[in-house]
Amino acid sequence: MKCIACAIAEGTLEGEVVLHTGRTLAFLDHRPVFKGHVLVCPLPHADNLDDLSPERLGPLFADVRRIGAALEDALGCTGTFVAVNNKVSQSVPHLHVHVVPRTKGDGLRGFFWPRVKYADGELAAHGTLIREALARSDRLEQSQ
Repeated sequence: MKCIACAIAEGTLEGEVVLHTGRTLAFLDHRPVFKGHVLVCPLPHADNLDDLSPERLGPLFADVRRIGAALEDALGCTGTFVAVNNKVSQSVPHLHVHVVPRTKGDGLRGFFWPRVKYADGELAAHGTLIREALARSDRLEQSQ
């Protein structure tokens, strides 16, 4: 069976589509955090963020921004929560960006579960590890 997002895009599965372009599909989540919760998916299919080329990333997030503005206009919310589960907790195997309408005091909690603290020296060590990985990635891209 095709993925849910691709089936909705093709019209073989029903979904409440709010935007369908050649590059993006956006539809209402059937189990919303708040009513008006939209899933924005790139077209054609991409499993996760790592599969999306840089050329497709900008247009996807341009449409995410459009959806966020439309939610404020349509629903009277004062902002949005935008999130991507990438591989872990990705319930649908098609990259999708959650755009959730928000208002101050709406009670949304739980997206950033218990916070942790860095032990002495761990903050700098993690920063170094990440900077080194970015440098390796940059060198690899430049050699290709």
